[in-house]
Amino acid sequence: MSDKKFNPDKAHKLISIERKALLPPDKILEYLAIDSNDIVADLGAGNGYFTIPIAKSTNDTVYAVDIEPKMLNMLKENADKENINNINYVEGDLVNIKLDDESINKAIVSMVIHEVTSINQTINEIKRILKPGGKILIIEWKAIETEQGPPLHERIPANDLLDTFKSANFDVELIDLNQQHYAIRASMN
Repeated sequence: MSDKKFNPDKAHKLISIERKALLPPDKILEYLAIDSNDIVADLGAGNGYFTIPIAKSTNDTVYAVDIEPKMLNMLKENADKENINNINYVEGDLVNIKLDDESINKAIVSMVIHEVTSINQTINEIKRILKPGGKILIIEWKAIETEQGPPLHERIPANDLLDTFKSANFDVELIDLNQQHYAIRASMN
């Protein structure tokens, strides 16, 4: 993940009022249609922006995967404040996800794909951990200049990422979230 890794000292930006207005978690998670029996992974969970609402939506396990221990510690603190106890914390990257084969039915990857060292290896890992018929929601920055987010050269154009998931045998749908972000909803063929 090299120099593209998110700086945990800026974690407060991940739960800002501005971000909640731009990417309201409950509205975004509707695209995954999480039910009470789903086992879900938040890949690149950070401090829990999506993890905590996911944990409230399911009675089953939620895996919070992040490369940065400081972010997972912040997430634990946030979950403890809300008495949430169905989150399993997994320290690691997304090119070697430390989850069992076919262990989840839904996943979210928010603003992280552009940081991984190998998108294809990450997609192979996602395929490995998803159960047959599993679904994933990928959220990324549009490949345009904006005041926030990664530099333009690190952003992945929506159609490029869509084609990458298609060629990995996912059924895909492109979703225009707002002026800065897009999502891809993908399901296993």
